[in-house]
Amino acid sequence: MSHQPASREDRAVVEIREVSSIKEYDTCINLQREVFGLPDLEISPRRHLIVSRHAGGWTLAAFAGDRLVGFVHHLAAVKGEEIFGYSHMMAVAADYQNRGVGAQLKWAQRERALAEGRDYVKWTFEPMRVRNAHFNLNRLGVAVREYAVNFYGTDYVTNPAEQGSGASGMDSDRLFASWELRSPRVEAFAQRLEYPMAEPETTIEIPGDFSALLKADPETAKREVLRVRAEFLEALGRGLVSRAFDRDADRPRYLFYSS
Repeated sequence: MSHQPASREDRAVVEIREVSSIKEYDTCINLQREVFGLPDLEISPRRHLIVSRHAGGWTLAAFAGDRLVGFVHHLAAVKGEEIFGYSHMMAVAADYQNRGVGAQLKWAQRERALAEGRDYVKWTFEPMRVRNAHFNLNRLGVAVREYAVNFYGTDYVTNPAEQGSGASGMDSDRLFASWELRSPRVEAFAQRLEYPMAEPETTIEIPGDFSALLKADPETAKREVLRVRAEFLEALGRGLVSRAFDRDADRPRYLFYSS
């Protein structure tokens, strides 16, 4: 698997800098509504973003001229004696998606975290989404060692297009992305270099278009979630780690390795 950035023609020219004004924070709130379609109760409010900044976190934003077109919100996290970063959310305006803005935000987040003496950032993503898996594993170089069952509760839908699909009883399973900022693979990707992977020890296949499946056949979609959950828990329980993703149009698959 190789790091495949957006083409030069498609890549948006943006400036990445920290959010610093009330107006900019409010734009981040509006982007959450636009991108995630969550009710206001579920949106991280301005107060949360501001308090996070004073507790060691920060919000980096991508600006196209004077317009804020994306942001990533980073929290300071502690586990035992380890201090690391937790990436709470990232959102990019619809007309700037698939133009490399998300990748620019994440690599800027890495640089900032490294400058603060951190070498590890963690976040969650949906296991059934091909695009998320490709971005996190093949473009950023994360490792997946943890699976969270129903992390946010049942029927926690973050895709506005799926909220009227008629599906109910869907658990919000998530994968934890472990971004080891100084790992050889991440270092290679940061320099826009390839980092070939060996043949995997096992794989887990997911639907090629889970959103379409969810709308067309919610019961099959739920069964697929449970199948993928069981296979992930079994593979991770054996000590395997997912480090890459095969974005095959017919059989997209997570690739697992012994270390």
